[in-house]
Amino acid sequence: MSESSERSAEAVASSPSNWNVPNALTTLRIVLVPIFGWALLHDGGQSVSWRWFAYGLFVVAMVTDKIDGDIARKHNLVTNFGKIADPIADKAITGMAFIGLSIIHPLFDAWVWWTITIIVLVREWAVTIARLSIARQVVMAARQSGKVKTMAQALALGGFVAPFGMLPPPWHTAGMVVWWISAVLMAVAVVLTVTSGLEFARDVARQRQAVVNG
Repeated sequence: MSESSERSAEAVASSPSNWNVPNALTTLRIVLVPIFGWALLHDGGQSVSWRWFAYGLFVVAMVTDKIDGDIARKHNLVTNFGKIADPIADKAITGMAFIGLSIIHPLFDAWVWWTITIIVLVREWAVTIARLSIARQVVMAARQSGKVKTMAQALALGGFVAPFGMLPPPWHTAGMVVWWISAVLMAVAVVLTVTSGLEFARDVARQRQAVVNG
């Protein structure tokens, strides 16, 4: 057997199996997407109990997104399946939240929600597809602005998915405070969505140019 063949065989042997906990959690998040969407839109989004259920599913998805990545890196369980499925699962659950909220548009006009949704989803899927397409040539590290955007987006979506604006007295005032905090976080997330997307495009161009020149 040649040296290159031996190295290839060793690489295959040392590659982690796709049957692991991080990938199972990623798959769970994908399975939760239609259930989450159904719960959010149940009774036109006017059911308080189903909105709380949808919020619970959203929290589970966000928490497992963090956990599966930490486990995969800590125990060297990063797989090709995980590299592809993890961002898809993340974008699917947040995309469903944006689309669902655009349909029920809690306290905002529908055109506001749909504008936000289109801007965010176009950027998110464009960056995800770009990352996957250049992964073999260029490794793009996540910028701090992107991390802040992700956190602000998750908190804002959670605040809108939960029926805080529908709480009865004496909880209505507290609920509206949370609602407005979510609105501010959403504004921050939208701004960072655009700026971090432009930063990503600039970094990709620079990295590709460096590869060509190198």
